[in-house]
Amino acid sequence: MLALMGSFFAELARQASVNARREVEAYAREIPEFGFLDKNSRARAETLEYALWLRRRTVELSPDNSELSDDDLGYIAAIGESRAAAGISLDARQRVLRLHTSLMLREINEATEAQRGVGVDELMRMMNWFAPQGERGIRAYSQGFVTALRHRLPYVEQAALLARSLLNGDPISAELASALGMELPERCAVTVIRVPDRPGGDRDLESEIEALVKTHHAPITWCPGSGSRSGELIALIPLHPPTPQASPGPSTAETVQPHSVPDLVSDLLQDFAQALGRPCAAGTATSPLSEVADALDLARRISRAAPLRRASAGLRPHTVADVFVELAVADAPFVDEWLHAVGRSLQPGPDILVTLDAYYRHDMHRGATAAALNVHPRTLDYRLRRVRELTGIDPGSTRGVRILSSVVTRRLSEAWN
Repeated sequence: MLALMGSFFAELARQASVNARREVEAYAREIPEFGFLDKNSRARAETLEYALWLRRRTVELSPDNSELSDDDLGYIAAIGESRAAAGISLDARQRVLRLHTSLMLREINEATEAQRGVGVDELMRMMNWFAPQGERGIRAYSQGFVTALRHRLPYVEQAALLARSLLNGDPISAELASALGMELPERCAVTVIRVPDRPGGDRDLESEIEALVKTHHAPITWCPGSGSRSGELIALIPLHPPTPQASPGPSTAETVQPHSVPDLVSDLLQDFAQALGRPCAAGTATSPLSEVADALDLARRISRAAPLRRASAGLRPHTVADVFVELAVADAPFVDEWLHAVGRSLQPGPDILVTLDAYYRHDMHRGATAAALNVHPRTLDYRLRRVRELTGIDPGSTRGVRILSSVVTRRLSEAWN
């Protein structure tokens, strides 16, 4: 076989054993989860055997641009399945694929350098084979990996893996979604529900999160916070284009406006808040599936600026349009401190914060605000006068709305705690 090969392919064949050993050593050295290779001689031998086989098949198939066979792909899938069954994480899997690809490219370059007279046609044949067959191999490896996950992990944990893979841009998300029976849409609403630290007696949220995943059939994961029982629920809610209208109307190129909240997102928040039984704050941002990492960052910032509220029929996630002032204030410490001082001046007034919150949530309508507070309108008027006395700011003026509504939101978000 070597006699029929060009010098470039012959060089790759000669170095296959050395290069396979180098790959195994790199796994053990650079990927912590593969540290077992230094202690488990059988696992090391199996990993080396696979690395050597892959290089030999590359040399056999690439000169004639032959495809990996079904048996080849089955073997690759079996390796992926065995590694997932051994507990290798998605992150380690991604690092393995990146490291393998990097080493293979390095080996191609070294073979080119060793055979300085190598023809361009040989190198081009290798590169033309490497990309499409490498993609097929990765797909088979991922399918095997997901097969093991389906047998090893509960449904809710698979949904959490899907959420994290989408946020990390991991191509395995397509395989995970297929295994879960979930469709990956072009756009989604990335929603972060912030849960502050809870008392030690509160129950864990595993069963509530499992119910959400099964009810809403969406990628959902829990991210623990710095507090012992705080954290964030992160959900990626699929958004589908609206049904085309028969009559002419505004363009529907943008399926969701930046300030709107899809009903599915509000439903999920209400279900979780009801199960939680404690105040929480939610932020949401829509984006193409390819940009969900940026949407997560925005949704997280919104959730931290949003007020904490209990479950209610009107509870919905906040968007940029709801808290754009507070987002700007959070990035301007001197402004935030000034607002905090205004907030401290309100402390002597009884029920002032609750009153202002209701007043602005009901668009400064006296009757609706008084009804929501279950007080007489004259009591409401007294409290609003008290705000003017304490701050020198009329809560019903343009200036008052700009300042005091931000004070209320910052206080209720617990940003000043």
